[in-house]
Amino acid sequence: MKTGVSILGIFVADTAYLAPRMPRIGETITGSGFSVGPGGKGSNQAVAAARAGSRVSFISRLGRDTFGEMALKTYAEVGVTPKIFQMDDIPTGAAFIYVNDQNGENAIIVYPGAAGSIDISDVEGARETIESSRVFVTQLEQPAAAAERALELARAAGVTTVFNPAPAEPFSESIYPLCDYIVPNETEAAAIVGFALPTLEDARRAGDVLLKKGVRTALITLGERGALYHTDGQSVLVPAIASGPVIDTTGAGDAFVGGFSAALARGLTPVDAVRFGCATAGISVTRRGTAPAMPNLAEIEALLEKGAAA
Repeated sequence: MKTGVSILGIFVADTAYLAPRMPRIGETITGSGFSVGPGGKGSNQAVAAARAGSRVSFISRLGRDTFGEMALKTYAEVGVTPKIFQMDDIPTGAAFIYVNDQNGENAIIVYPGAAGSIDISDVEGARETIESSRVFVTQLEQPAAAAERALELARAAGVTTVFNPAPAEPFSESIYPLCDYIVPNETEAAAIVGFALPTLEDARRAGDVLLKKGVRTALITLGERGALYHTDGQSVLVPAIASGPVIDTTGAGDAFVGGFSAALARGLTPVDAVRFGCATAGISVTRRGTAPAMPNLAEIEALLEKGAAA
């Protein structure tokens, strides 16, 4: 019986700097805060899904170093099963994260390190893990060829596939028909379809383009507007769910994907799973950091119950 979520992606150590603005070229400014913690889109999604109550396996590569130890410690703490190949010759990756200390907006530079060398052999080695899961998730921080092969294995085994095309890098058109759900944010969706998404109708038009490319469901996250669930027969805007003042939006998309995937694996309907993902992201933005900001199942359900009562 298929169960839980398997995720292919990268881990990086997040080095986050708080400041009122980004420095200009050649300029040095004083920041208001600094932190180091676990990050990487796939890793964040794995932590989010595990915290949201799902059984989770994470497939990746790490360096045999201090940052790699941070990753393994994180997975042990939250209950993620690591399917990891550790390397001696390439370090674990790291990310520079600028966070605006006034409104929580962010900008990020990622060096994938060891995870940047993930290839099809890693995917084949994790075939049983992928095929036995109920939901499979991947992104584009690792090489796209590995993501495509993993999606192929999952689709052939009847596993629900979730593809988060982030960062907005080019990828093969052959990936689209492998996606039960493609989950871009509005910027990534605009990069794919070639036009901006300032209105809901623009988002629906982008969803139509993605459906024509072969995906079964376009799920476009729209920040404070919520998330658009768009299929051939249904188009629903699920509103964002606020739980407090926004402090840091870093990792909000990963919280959404992790929460959504965990909900699908638990058997929620797709629209209810989107709502669950919105609640997961709504809590995460009220906290600093990425993995440490991911809420647990009780917190998510309490927010959903509060919203339903209201």
